[in-house]
Amino acid sequence: MSKLRLSLACWNYDRTRALLEDRIPVDGIDLTYINIPVEETFFRMIRHREFDVAEMSLSSYTLSMFREPRPFVAIPVFPSRSFRHSCIYVNRNSGIREPKDLIGKRVGNPEYQLTAGVWIRGILSDDYGVPVSSVAYFRGGEEQPGRTEKQSVALPPEIRLENIAENKTLNQMLVDGEIDAIYSPRAPSAFMQGNPAVGRLFEDYEPVEREYYQRTKIFPIMHTIVIRREVYEQHRWIAQSLYKAFVQAQREVYEDLFEPAALKTMLPWQIRHAEQTRDLMGKDFWPYGFEPNVHGLSTFLRYSFEQGLSKRLLQPQELFVPEALESFKI
Repeated sequence: MSKLRLSLACWNYDRTRALLEDRIPVDGIDLTYINIPVEETFFRMIRHREFDVAEMSLSSYTLSMFREPRPFVAIPVFPSRSFRHSCIYVNRNSGIREPKDLIGKRVGNPEYQLTAGVWIRGILSDDYGVPVSSVAYFRGGEEQPGRTEKQSVALPPEIRLENIAENKTLNQMLVDGEIDAIYSPRAPSAFMQGNPAVGRLFEDYEPVEREYYQRTKIFPIMHTIVIRREVYEQHRWIAQSLYKAFVQAQREVYEDLFEPAALKTMLPWQIRHAEQTRDLMGKDFWPYGFEPNVHGLSTFLRYSFEQGLSKRLLQPQELFVPEALESFKI
């Protein structure tokens, strides 16, 4: 019997590379892995639904649940996670020395609905007393003019959001002092090039992010894996097949991180870093599945609702297909 042919758009992560290299079988599926950057994947999937399965921004997927008919379903696989305290960049002449100095300031966002931005705004509000509505937001391309939201957003009036001029970029506006800060998963090119006008709000961000994890036990989820709804409805069994394959691919990387015979990455202290991470966060420090992620997902969904993105407060179990919420036991 021939296998079902499906396309998967996902970046080249260590935790998915076994699928890219076709080393792990996917039950009943002949998978075509399309290795493209996340911004391209999101744009093509959200705007044109070009792929059967794709990595997707958790925020974009959450927003898609308020469209009718709902275009996607998801499985609890999270190819991207990241602490985001390091992703707040400031103009050093803006007077921003600590988080509360952001109040009343002008902050750039490539898109308001970006998952990284949702986490940053939520953390600043919860932990540092910077209400979401206390900042004026400016939206547009970070490095190229003309970027827009991939999905339209309708925000409450207390949240001030303006589009920047069509010929401007957030990066240059930050350098010129036209905005005071940027919340972005990608570092502005001015920062990468060592421009003295641009720095991080949290210059020594690692201990800040470690303390955040110790206190909250949240390793923020950025992306999940979605399936076009019509493909899933025709072949509901593919949700479990895909989930199992992603778990197997990730398990291989867990083992590689602690391999002492020959380093699998170019990081000279890879094993020590892996040991420190395990000591802080446990053996399964990048958990897939539903139950281990309920707290983090609940926090994100609260942030999405509080920031005017979600039309109602969703519950974590609403995000995933029912086949992914339980598994068989022997």
